[in-house]
Amino acid sequence: MPDQRPPRLAGGEREVLTGLLQFQRESLLRKVTGLDEEAARRQLVGSGTTLLWLIKHLAQAELLWFAVRFAGLDTDLPDDAVAASDTVASVSAGYRAATARADTIIATAGLDDPCKGVPGPEPLPLRWVVAHMLEETARHAGHADILRELVDGSTGR
Repeated sequence: MPDQRPPRLAGGEREVLTGLLQFQRESLLRKVTGLDEEAARRQLVGSGTTLLWLIKHLAQAELLWFAVRFAGLDTDLPDDAVAASDTVASVSAGYRAATARADTIIATAGLDDPCKGVPGPEPLPLRWVVAHMLEETARHAGHADILRELVDGSTGR
């Protein structure tokens, strides 16, 4: 798998944050590109983490943070447990749908707008939520790197 370098973005804060988040999202999905179904659900570490679970987990996290916690929407969150009926294609499509919904929310709000669904003395701004999802996605994309290398030796972002 060829290594992809992060984009060198020279735009404003929103463009840099969302551009790097999108790069990490795509890096995660590249980890299941070309894998058969068995390999994508193979448990290779003691925690039982699989490539399919990582993608389902991040789909849930995108909706939790952007739709529920930031926008305050009453949204059903997808389960992150890998079901027998899950496939690489269906899980990837679910992730793409979750990130598209998150991107719509991000695009229609200001970075300083506060979370509507997170109580506290100082509400978190959208800027924090985007940065948090960037680090959370990068963290799990790193886990996916290791799992993919264990599956077939493929490396690269």
